[in-house]
Amino acid sequence: MADVPAECNIKVLCRFRPLNQSEILRGDQYLPIFQGDDTVIIGGKPYIFDRVFPTNTTQEQVYNTCAKQIVKDVLCGYNGTIFAYGQTSSGKTHTMEGKLHDPHQMGIIPRIAEDIFNHIFMSYLVFFLMLNCVVTKTNLSVHEDKNRVPYVKGCTERFVSSPDEVMDVIDEGKANRHVAVTNMNEHSSRSHSIFLINIKQEHVETGQKLCGKLYLVDLAGSEKVSKTGAAGAVLDEAKNINKSLSALGNVISALAEGTKSHVPYRDSKMTRILQDSLGGNCRTTMFICCSPSSYNDTETKSTLMFGQRLEAELSRWRNGELH
Repeated sequence: MADVPAECNIKVLCRFRPLNQSEILRGDQYLPIFQGDDTVIIGGKPYIFDRVFPTNTTQEQVYNTCAKQIVKDVLCGYNGTIFAYGQTSSGKTHTMEGKLHDPHQMGIIPRIAEDIFNHIFMSYLVFFLMLNCVVTKTNLSVHEDKNRVPYVKGCTERFVSSPDEVMDVIDEGKANRHVAVTNMNEHSSRSHSIFLINIKQEHVETGQKLCGKLYLVDLAGSEKVSKTGAAGAVLDEAKNINKSLSALGNVISALAEGTKSHVPYRDSKMTRILQDSLGGNCRTTMFICCSPSSYNDTETKSTLMFGQRLEAELSRWRNGELH
């Protein structure tokens, strides 16, 4: 694999969406105060991340700042994961997908597809596999191959040869994703969505082979079940979602701390699936997506606290307090 500068391979980023029309009509207050490029203040309390994106940040700016380097590393043979975390309607899917066929509004995934194909068409033969997986409680079976690498039985695999074919796979996944009506959103995703880009390259002249995986994860909404109005099966799903989100936080915290011999990958199906792209030399970016509305004050603070927990441990690691 190509040399990459030694640094902490986990980054925590924060992005605020603008007020939406219903929030404006309701007269909601605009909460965030931004300071520099790494701090946001809510209710007088500062929250510091590797990068904070205010509400006027473009999709292109987000991609160039945070995702472009991960793509370069994956093309050099590393594994990587990009998450979007936050409450329902906080801008997670806009950040990850955006408008797939709009060059200005497309999100991280379609921009990654274009970047990868721009690279491989110049100098490489490539085997490009998209794995489309929706993580729910009952329809997922996680196994390990002979090398103890986790894989998901029953997920859809597609070989793709152009960015447009990648978009088709995304559309297929969205059609299969479980959506339910909640008080937070008329079309609330009640499942985690994972896209795996598995790239196997062979240089046409030198014969050099490189393999890299990139997981792109749109997490289900994280919010108090009392505010969603969830009941019955939807309530059970919400509890399972929050449990898996907590497990993810514990895994990333353990990886950031670096001293623990045990990383609790097996505490949820999602963390088992992502095990070979978290930790070690893998590149991991967590987007903390937030609403600016006073109506969502509690959820926004909870989301920021989740991100701050990770960021605090990463800061200790960078400052040499963890060995």
